[in-house]
Amino acid sequence: MRAFLFPGQGSQAVGMGAALAGASRTARDVFDEVDQALGQNLFRLMRDGPEDELKLTENAQPAIMAHSIAVLRAWGIQLPDVADFVAGHSLGEYSALCAAGSFDLATTAKLLKLRGQAMQAAVPVGQGAMAALLGADLALAQKIAEAAAQGEVCAVANDNDPTQVVISGHKGAIDRAIEIAKEMGAKRAVLLPVSAPFHCPLMQPAAEAMADALGYVIVGAPAIPLYANVTAQPATDPDTIRNQLVEQVTGMVRWRESVANMTSAGVEDFVELGGKVLAGMVKRIAPDAKVTSVVTIEDIEALAKEIA
Repeated sequence: MRAFLFPGQGSQAVGMGAALAGASRTARDVFDEVDQALGQNLFRLMRDGPEDELKLTENAQPAIMAHSIAVLRAWGIQLPDVADFVAGHSLGEYSALCAAGSFDLATTAKLLKLRGQAMQAAVPVGQGAMAALLGADLALAQKIAEAAAQGEVCAVANDNDPTQVVISGHKGAIDRAIEIAKEMGAKRAVLLPVSAPFHCPLMQPAAEAMADALGYVIVGAPAIPLYANVTAQPATDPDTIRNQLVEQVTGMVRWRESVANMTSAGVEDFVELGGKVLAGMVKRIAPDAKVTSVVTIEDIEALAKEIA
């Protein structure tokens, strides 16, 4: 069995999609459609920068999605013919749902633009932070977060793999967590270069904004099941998926469990579309799994020969 994976924030880089667009008319069409939907020249920003503008949440989220979908469409396959499940890390869940037909491309781009704006607006710049705890599992990360909170928000945001958990919350609490992480047993703690504390209760205003926005769009049943971030279980019911996308804004990304559960369900082959970050996580969760990252036209051609 095979699962297609879609990366989250942090996978953006100036130049993304440029070579692919040069090699594939279909990929160019994806970037053109996203630009038209958003009323901005996002592809030019992806191709040329500046990097600080591309890194802005409201730009990075639709850009990463557009890149993943461009890779998929340049390949030219029908998803149910080659995959049994889809999953995406945080914003990648929207990419996965677009790939599986739950949202059209223009709707996905608009939702992610709004999601990025709402997440950025939820907490004033400088009041929130995130940190990666390396050499820490979920149980240790939760203990560190509880010890550091001291009346402020400090929560596990991403359970990425057995050796990397991300925490999120008030800046003061995250600073305290970084100070105590090593003595509590983590290998080290690293402050992340993000502009807001994602996937924690401070994102409640953004969750409300997404609940409102998702109430106005049609969510179709995906062509293949989506392993949802908030449950680490497969979902196909449109109303369930809509609710999970709202919960996901403040909830923990249960990536380690999602990959482990897909493996238990029989997935042996994982294909990451449009990035290379998730592949490393998957190998740490499921060392025996086959993992492929597909970013360039050469990657697409190699995989097409293998899966044809």
